[in-house]
Amino acid sequence: MPPSPPVSAALRKKVLRVLFTSLLLDLISFTFILPLFPKLLEFYRDHESAQLHSHAHSPASPTVLSRILAGLNAYKNSFARPINDRYDIVLLGGALGSLFSLLQAVASPVIGTLSDRYGRRTALLWSMVGNVLSVALWVAATDFRTFLASRVVGGLSEGNVQLAMAIAADISDESQRGATMALVGVCFSIAFTFGPALGAWLSSIQLVKDNPFATAAGFSLFLILVETIYIYIALPETLPIAAVTGNRPKDAATNKNTEQKSRLRTNSHTLLNATHFTFILFFSGMEFSLPFMTYDLFAYGSKDTGRLLGFVGLVASVLQGSVVRRMHPLRVVQMGVVASSMAFFLLARVESQRGLYGAAALLAVTSATVVTGLNSLSSFEASEGERGGKLGNHRSFGQFGRGLGPLIFCSLYWWAGRETAYITGAAGMLIVCVLVFGRLRMPPGTQITRKSKMKTTS
Repeated sequence: MPPSPPVSAALRKKVLRVLFTSLLLDLISFTFILPLFPKLLEFYRDHESAQLHSHAHSPASPTVLSRILAGLNAYKNSFARPINDRYDIVLLGGALGSLFSLLQAVASPVIGTLSDRYGRRTALLWSMVGNVLSVALWVAATDFRTFLASRVVGGLSEGNVQLAMAIAADISDESQRGATMALVGVCFSIAFTFGPALGAWLSSIQLVKDNPFATAAGFSLFLILVETIYIYIALPETLPIAAVTGNRPKDAATNKNTEQKSRLRTNSHTLLNATHFTFILFFSGMEFSLPFMTYDLFAYGSKDTGRLLGFVGLVASVLQGSVVRRMHPLRVVQMGVVASSMAFFLLARVESQRGLYGAAALLAVTSATVVTGLNSLSSFEASEGERGGKLGNHRSFGQFGRGLGPLIFCSLYWWAGRETAYITGAAGMLIVCVLVFGRLRMPPGTQITRKSKMKTTS
């Protein structure tokens, strides 16, 4: 007899609707800033330069931005191959992205553990408070120091994605888990397809002279506030212990320990976390190097790069909505790492835009599959009382990889050249393939039941 579902069908449908809507609002708001980084950072650099010229008669101490740029230039000049000055801002954007990821790596386990203790809804609402503060700082950021503060606050408080995954796991039995996690991936693909374009358009509307990006930031703040109110009104608590008692009583810890001892793990969290870290380490490095490679080979500008990334997002969203949600998470991961390995080999030798878009299609398969599948596999190995913390740790390993990958991969790209960098990346992906095909197993009872088969046997 199959186990009963963790929640009723009506409650599951309601939570999924709230989850999808709130996460989509959050990710669209988050992606507004992505295409604005170059112009935004140029604005702060030029703003500080103008201030220094206006106070040329009085010596000023170095600013935070000038110190960061000096460090990045020293790093850039350490390579034998000259690096075009047009990449100064790209490197600065990458440094901020790495900072955000590393802060996420620190915060994610804490947010996840708090959600296990006090409930998903409570943790999510507190996370939203930090998000509101972060975007409000961006709205008010007329100098780089304030903007940097907004990124730090955002990195330490952003918990929506991991909590969405924990909620998705709370309301799904193991046969539904992969399809529900794919819904989170669909939100990512939709947001990354349309959010950057909307952010770029909003940035063309300048209402505040001291902050030309205030319109985009203001609309981002509006979306975050709407999301917060919507979560407060519509999202019920999904963690069973918290839903019943309001928090975790002392005997809940005993129940958790008993459940952990009786639970047989198919894939250890150490293996899953190591796989996640290794994959993201290489994949994020490749992602960050793409603008350099497309500029070197095809003289791509920001619009051309945006079109390429939009293609990746569109293909990924179609795959997640049609194929990924119908496959077991382990098969999903296997398909994605093979596609990623092929993409690396292709990027090492690509000479035409047709080949570039072929590699981009493979990257879309990877984007639609690997992280979603690994999150599902991680959730299978966690009991309901530890799920938030385990998924938080899993995300933390990925964020560490995302913080280190661009620095390591781009250093190799400039030191040894494109072909060596991407062949090394392909070798790294082959290691991931060995882990995925050789070590990961399908947990018993997690197979997806096909409706057609059920009808035939009934």
